[in-house]
Amino acid sequence: VQLQASGGGLVQAGGSLRLSCAASGSIFSINGMGWYRQAPGKERELVAGITSGGVTNYADSVKGRFTISRDNAKNTVFLQMNSLKPEDTAVYYCNADSWVAASRRFETYWGQGTQVTVSS
Repeated sequence: VQLQASGGGLVQAGGSLRLSCAASGSIFSINGMGWYRQAPGKERELVAGITSGGVTNYADSVKGRFTISRDNAKNTVFLQMNSLKPEDTAVYYCNADSWVAASRRFETYWGQGTQVTVSS
């Protein structure tokens, strides 16, 4: 399974960006999908997650500003980011829990990361 993230870039504070992440390859079933971010010198942290049924969860720091969604038919997860702040600057990574027949369990796959930079 490969995850391809896109949509990052440079934006001024208060602006918006929309990230996309498409899964491809040998996909039987995808359970949870999500977005994480890692700022320089900091650990990777959860931004938002969404189950296959559409249940979402968010980090407190992004609640009310970010919205996660997914298109199950296209194995794609999105992150709409509004009212961006300089502290949102980070590399954003998507992930997906995909069923692996050989191991008979869900395994987590990661995208390559996309840079989001918010200028003040």
